[in-house]
Amino acid sequence: MRWRGCGDGYAVTRSRGYAVLRFCRATAQPRNLVAHSQNVTLETLIIFGSGIAAGAINAIAGGGTLISFPVLVWLGRDPILANATNTVAIWPGSLTGAIGFRRELATVRRWLLLLVLPSFAGGALGGWLLLRTPSSIFERLVPFLILGATLLLAAQEMITRRLGVLARAHEHPTAGWVAFVFVFQFLVALYGGYFGAGMGILMLAALGLIGLTDMHQMNGLKNVLAVCINGIAAIYFVLAKAVAWNDVFVMMAGAILGGFLGARLALRLGRTFVRRAVVAIGLIMTVAMLVRSWA
Repeated sequence: MRWRGCGDGYAVTRSRGYAVLRFCRATAQPRNLVAHSQNVTLETLIIFGSGIAAGAINAIAGGGTLISFPVLVWLGRDPILANATNTVAIWPGSLTGAIGFRRELATVRRWLLLLVLPSFAGGALGGWLLLRTPSSIFERLVPFLILGATLLLAAQEMITRRLGVLARAHEHPTAGWVAFVFVFQFLVALYGGYFGAGMGILMLAALGLIGLTDMHQMNGLKNVLAVCINGIAAIYFVLAKAVAWNDVFVMMAGAILGGFLGARLALRLGRTFVRRAVVAIGLIMTVAMLVRSWA
């Protein structure tokens, strides 16, 4: 088996079809320890900075993964390792967001109980599929996944406007319509466990399909379901040893700080400005990843 990323102290191998993170043995040729230390420090600062940016963007408009995930890939992490690591690191942000909407959630408990099951099931299956995907194939899929998430973010305002129309049309959904939404949420969760960027927009669409119109209730439900999806996927990634813990702790610290700062930045910059900036960055990342993976 070929180990990838051994120069950085880790490797991604395949064991019984799963991606597994392992630490590398010392290389035959000694490194310049000072230069290596400087490189590690610079990488740590970059990962911390990307965590701050992702946490702030998620707090304001969503789409932070479009920043944090490509950074890990550009630092030389295996794409699957980077995706799993990013999922574990960004997960606490959804949890804190869900706690913030706890009052609104009390009035939609019925829908919460209904949609938790497909969220867990889809998130678990998505995580399983990710670790079963060869790194070479996933690396070629990444630009298109980023592009899809970027387009979803660009269309968020239009989707939000249409949600009101959809919700009014299904204020009293039939059993068949509820079953359709159940399946739709499962597919959203499957995508979330596999990649995840833009998942929140899809979940808002699902909630609009069952007649919800209060954006605070919808955001609260979205955050709880994101906790379920990312949480079950994160547990699976940890058990499969597909996570780089040093990167997780650094990015998690940055994301928590970014989430705190994002609330203040939102008042100055506004959601529209941040969303447009993230869309622009997402398009740039798409082109850069296409060149990197298909060159």
